[in-house]
Amino acid sequence: MLRLEAIETYYGASQALFGMSLEVDAGQVATLIGRNGMGKTTTVHSAMGITPIAAGAVWFNGERIDGMPSHQAARRGLGLVPEGRQIFPNLSVSENLIATAANRGGKARPWTLQRVFEFFPALSERRNAMGNLLSGGEQQMLAIGRALMTNPKLLILDEATEGLAPLIRHEIWDVLARLKADGQAILVIDKNIADLARIADRHFIVEKGAVVWSGDSADLTSDPALAERYLGLA
Repeated sequence: MLRLEAIETYYGASQALFGMSLEVDAGQVATLIGRNGMGKTTTVHSAMGITPIAAGAVWFNGERIDGMPSHQAARRGLGLVPEGRQIFPNLSVSENLIATAANRGGKARPWTLQRVFEFFPALSERRNAMGNLLSGGEQQMLAIGRALMTNPKLLILDEATEGLAPLIRHEIWDVLARLKADGQAILVIDKNIADLARIADRHFIVEKGAVVWSGDSADLTSDPALAERYLGLA
């Protein structure tokens, strides 16, 4: 579904990605993991067209999309839950959800306002509340719901549970497991290896702007040296 081929990305004169390559298949949950500052968010931004690439190629559903503006990538089915949530603070929950709603792919069972409220009962109860009055967990659910309302072929979450209380993190992982069971392809960035290992099919460890290891959850959890070497976890 999504394929990055030898991506190189710069911020001014500073190179951030050095031949970044990975693939996410339809219906698959894949992860990008690694220490802070290693290029995970830049990889997502490069795939989405938010940050232009200098070399390499980005393919989505068989179409080359690098060089497209980010809104065109989104229209093709890439849905982003950005780091920091970035909801619209002065719009209500309902207004946030419908602001970018679309079913360009013609899904037979699209995400609608009612379906999102059924999926996130807490949002239904707060449907008229302004975005800036929500808790961190509610804002993250709203950011996920807003991305789902675009009916994405691939849902991308950047720092899915960062800064959230343990109970809310558990709810977010439950949400992702339910989406996976529904066939939703997902690419997720997070630091909670045990939770990622439970839901993901494939993991990509990023170090200094390139993938240095990839494998399934059994591979990841069976080698403690991986976490110590690349993630700083003893």
